[in-house]
Amino acid sequence: MTVLVVMGVSGVGKTTVGVGLADALGWIYQEGDALHPPANVAKMAGGTPLTDEDRWPWLRTIAGVIDRWREGGKSGVVTCSALKRAYRDILLAGRPDVRLVYLKGDKALIAERMARRKGHFMPPGLLDSQFATLEEPEADEHPIVVDVSASPEEIVAFVLAALTPTPA
Repeated sequence: MTVLVVMGVSGVGKTTVGVGLADALGWIYQEGDALHPPANVAKMAGGTPLTDEDRWPWLRTIAGVIDRWREGGKSGVVTCSALKRAYRDILLAGRPDVRLVYLKGDKALIAERMARRKGHFMPPGLLDSQFATLEEPEADEHPIVVDVSASPEEIVAFVLAALTPTPA
């Protein structure tokens, strides 16, 4: 049983990669943004970055989803920006079977992608605040780090290869 938390700033491709991984692995998928309370969505849609206080209940909801999967012996993929170490601690603490997949990218590339997407509540103007908040995962968090300049299919293939144990 494994749970993957696909993380990174808005516009980096968390949903596309998360769905691709869940499909490839035959695992459950949960879009983390769908778990935001309406007030958070309204705040971001209005161009106001979330505060830590806004994020704590959302992160605890995602952790609850992870715990239900684990209790049921189910593997899954969930997306969550998880920008700060403190946020990731809520999702990873005491859960050795939860792995981070950090989608890392150049701000210009991500801004270009955000400008092209339609129907998402997160405006491109909040990208700077996302990068300002971002604390990249450290080695002790054991992240799978993927450069998002590759295609979604290449990213999924890279993560799948990283999950496959190498023969001794």
